[in-house]
Amino acid sequence: MLLAAVSAVTLAACGGGERQDADEPEGDYPVQITKSEFPNRQRLAQTSNLQLGVKNAGDKTIPDLAITISTDPNANESFSVRSEQPGLADPSRSVWILENGYPKYAGETAPAGADAAQTKTFSFGPLEPGATKNIVWELTPVIAGTYTIQYRIQAGLQGKAKAVTNGGSLPEGEFVVQISDVPPQTRVDDAGNVVPINPNDIIGQAGSQEQKNELGGQGSGNTGQ
Repeated sequence: MLLAAVSAVTLAACGGGERQDADEPEGDYPVQITKSEFPNRQRLAQTSNLQLGVKNAGDKTIPDLAITISTDPNANESFSVRSEQPGLADPSRSVWILENGYPKYAGETAPAGADAAQTKTFSFGPLEPGATKNIVWELTPVIAGTYTIQYRIQAGLQGKAKAVTNGGSLPEGEFVVQISDVPPQTRVDDAGNVVPINPNDIIGQAGSQEQKNELGGQGSGNTGQ
């Protein structure tokens, strides 16, 4: 389940000079994963939120909270897989599309988390002792199938500051997600909007029990940690 380790060494700028990782403090930084949510059953083109909450459980400021996310270790982007089709200029194929302006902190409208130089890593800056950051990625699936998203929490980008759980293990987790290509069942509400059918809306119709069973199995399942 382990993700590829973030490089511990950053090359010095051209022409020599001070190493770019010289200012990153060395040591362990305890963290707690307070939220880990992503629906385990999804449908094509229906947007869902991947949510992670991270608390600084130690007494030192985390230099740079970073989260690495990977769907396929051989793909170039967090929510992509590598295609085996020969002759492709870019073999990475998006399973989910990350919506514009994401990730964001929960409840806020401004984007958060700069893309780091390391592949598939989002950087969220310092995290004070006792503070928590709740982060949201809004994702729309575009390829059907079953996929595993792995994530790892880091305390810095250069490998000197290391995030650990209170037990000393790596703070990481995964989501196993099934994406269906069956069109969602919808209806038009009183305001003229197209909305998903609630299982209670179809009681009394022919075949309603089968439909209700299908709809009832589409709930969110939390994984991770």
